[in-house]
Amino acid sequence: MINHRTHWIDNAKALGIILVVYGHVARGLFSADIDTPTPFYQVIDQVIYSFHMPLFFFLSGLFFIQTMEQKGAGKLVLGKVDTLLYPYVIWSLIQGGIEVFLSQHSNGSVTSGEVLALWWQPRAQFWFLYALFFVFAFASLVYWTSSSRRHMLMLALSVVLYLFPPPFTHYIIPNFIVGHLVFFCLGIVFTSHLKIEWFSSWGMLLALTIMFLIAQWLFHGVFALQLTEKSLTLLALTLISILFVVSLAAGLTRMGLKFLTYIGAASMGIYLMHILAGSGTRVVLMKVFHIDSFTVHLTVGCLVGVLAPMLAVALIRKLKIPCVFSAPVSILLIKIGNGLRLSRD
Repeated sequence: MINHRTHWIDNAKALGIILVVYGHVARGLFSADIDTPTPFYQVIDQVIYSFHMPLFFFLSGLFFIQTMEQKGAGKLVLGKVDTLLYPYVIWSLIQGGIEVFLSQHSNGSVTSGEVLALWWQPRAQFWFLYALFFVFAFASLVYWTSSSRRHMLMLALSVVLYLFPPPFTHYIIPNFIVGHLVFFCLGIVFTSHLKIEWFSSWGMLLALTIMFLIAQWLFHGVFALQLTEKSLTLLALTLISILFVVSLAAGLTRMGLKFLTYIGAASMGIYLMHILAGSGTRVVLMKVFHIDSFTVHLTVGCLVGVLAPMLAVALIRKLKIPCVFSAPVSILLIKIGNGLRLSRD
């Protein structure tokens, strides 16, 4: 049973966020018509996008039951208003405002209307925070109304919804819930029924590495399947890939790689700021230094995309700057609710 913050989770977050930064930097270079080695780019892109965001939903589900038992459904959801919805809104406006201002130097034009549509149309990397909040809210509602903690039944329900989405899932919020709840539930089941020690041996890592490589080769190479088509095959591929990362993270924890743990601990800040850092790096390399080498752009863009936000996070923490990544919005909402209740009484 996982009952405290562990290093392997930070390492898994680090591996995930490095893949996120790589994916966005590489896609940015491709969109900017940098001379990209297309076959290499396409293969790596498809492999990464088969599991890197489901990995974060999985990791988010690990502590769900523990938090539910400690706080209850209401306080849990209100807490996610502070730590998910707040940074989603603030950073959507910050990044969107900068993109509008500098749109003539970027890959496409961003309008203020697109930025302000964040309540019903999340854009850029911030969709994850929006989706994760509603996954948390839905899971909290289900567990609050259930008299027992039937984790496997919840997982089975999420698999059915993933494979056979109801007709109303063309709306964005139900679509996000149906598309990602299954990975969140896998995190719940992992916490409740499995032990990280089972995945930390080098033998298990070797086995999962082989399974990961074969599964990716069969999916993308042999059968040429598409990530946009939800299927049991894609679900199995994603699960194998997530367990491979879990085993790799556990193995790296045994090696004591502290810098990787630091990256994982700063993963929220990296996620929020890496597009600005990576895109800014591409613009500087192209416009100032006139560099068009894909290798240079990819290497420098990824390094800056990870390290610059980490430095910013460290500075923000050192200076104790409030309300950058979270804010007690829920307290304000509770006060407003209490005020309205008193006014009606």
